[in-house]
Amino acid sequence: MSHVHQNPIPEGALTLMGLIVVTALAITTGARVFQLPPAAQPAALRAADGGAVRVAERQLRFADRADGAVVISDAASGRLVKLEARNSNSGFIRGVLRGFARDRRMRGIGPAAPFTLTLWRDGQLTFTDPATGRSAELGGFGETNRAAFLALLTAKEA
Repeated sequence: MSHVHQNPIPEGALTLMGLIVVTALAITTGARVFQLPPAAQPAALRAADGGAVRVAERQLRFADRADGAVVISDAASGRLVKLEARNSNSGFIRGVLRGFARDRRMRGIGPAAPFTLTLWRDGQLTFTDPATGRSAELGGFGETNRAAFLALLTAKEA
């Protein structure tokens, strides 16, 4: 008994896929060999520019409540900035905080140290954890998500 195997993918498509893979590997190898710099990052551009001017900056603390809400307070005054209820539309803020809190737990750092939220002259918004050195450029997540953090920067204390 002979088994005839028919390839459902046309030979031309397989050749094209192979060329794409080889091209991608060649470009990657070329970038490594010729030490091409990576794409510019906002933090690196600000550092090279002598540090872009900060328009506004706020130190914030985040604390979880037993009911699932997140209490956001101004680190300098200790006053409430915003209370994010458990079922609020603040999934982006919670997601960012979850990643930063995980990083702190891995390093054995508690929640006492405040986070820094900075608005730069060029309109970029940065969320930084001075305790770990980790930061997130919030503009890359869309205007709605950026606005959620911008509201924390401009919110009046309760």
